[in-house]
Amino acid sequence: MKRIFDVLASAVGLLLLSPVLFLSALLIKLEDGGSVFYRGVRVGQYGRPFRIYKFRTMVVNAERLGAPSTADDDPRITKVGKSLRRYKLDELPQLINVLKGEMSLVGPRPEVQQEVALYTEKEKVLLNVRPGMTDYASIQFHNEGEILRGSADPHQAYREKIRPEKIRLGLEYVHNHSLGVDLKLIMQTLKTLFGSRF
Repeated sequence: MKRIFDVLASAVGLLLLSPVLFLSALLIKLEDGGSVFYRGVRVGQYGRPFRIYKFRTMVVNAERLGAPSTADDDPRITKVGKSLRRYKLDELPQLINVLKGEMSLVGPRPEVQQEVALYTEKEKVLLNVRPGMTDYASIQFHNEGEILRGSADPHQAYREKIRPEKIRLGLEYVHNHSLGVDLKLIMQTLKTLFGSRF
């Protein structure tokens, strides 16, 4: 049921959000002429690597200029990128990953290989499910960039301030997930992002 829901919801989402996706892509292209998408490598279910779809919110070749964790005051973030990040619009292309079966709408957020390499045996259980666009940690740390703002080393700050609780919440989802939980988390995510407007 979860996979059927993912396919139907992502297909409908891509269709309904196509005007937003098109406008976002156009603004990114007009700003600096670079690629519209960021296609970083993430670790998926059972440890399989895949390329995640995101709208590019940083300067071209940003991954060569800094660490994977990004604070809100990171100078690599573009003007358009700041606007996209505010309401997580940069994450919408991941609906393509969901449609392809590499991700789910709900599940632990996918990590880069260097973070997965640090998993303990207990934490490797996170790889038993498809990574998701949102989960408990996405809601709790929706302001991750703000939390990391001002850090001399944002990635080290991420490991100290966010990673432990993010993993704990991810494990909680893995051990207690259901379609009902997924629907609840989707609604909570929308409420967190858009508040009373939602």
